[in-house]
Amino acid sequence: MYLIKFQIKLTALILAFGLCFILKTVHAQDPIKHKIDVNNKAYKALYVINTADEKHIAGTLRNMNNALDDPRLKDNVTMELIAFGAGVAVYNKTGIFENQLKKLRDKGVHLLQCENTLKERKISKSTLFDFIEFVPSGNGQIIIRSSEGWAIVHP
Repeated sequence: MYLIKFQIKLTALILAFGLCFILKTVHAQDPIKHKIDVNNKAYKALYVINTADEKHIAGTLRNMNNALDDPRLKDNVTMELIAFGAGVAVYNKTGIFENQLKKLRDKGVHLLQCENTLKERKISKSTLFDFIEFVPSGNGQIIIRSSEGWAIVHP
């Protein structure tokens, strides 16, 4: 009986040391050294804004720039920004985001506004930046892009 208990404890000890070694090896690897092979790979991301909160909008625009500047994605990502509901604030001419939006547009980002929101809120297109595009519905854009395999990012 004593021998069986000793063998069980010894086996458990060996397994514990083995697990610790494996975990240490996995955590010791530098993730930057394991680059994703982006050759001939195209990524697509649709960012979603449906809030007028300026901090949230600024954070979303910053996240988009960060993704565009990521060396693993650079020149391999197609990106759109869809605004609907209260998110229409991002495109308002009286708002604070014009320069950031133009920089994103210049990097190839499509800036989209839901027309349903404009109808429901009685907002004229003339109050929005003239460099944005319009889609019939924001949710429709999300559904279509999702079915096409796009990453849907809602920060």
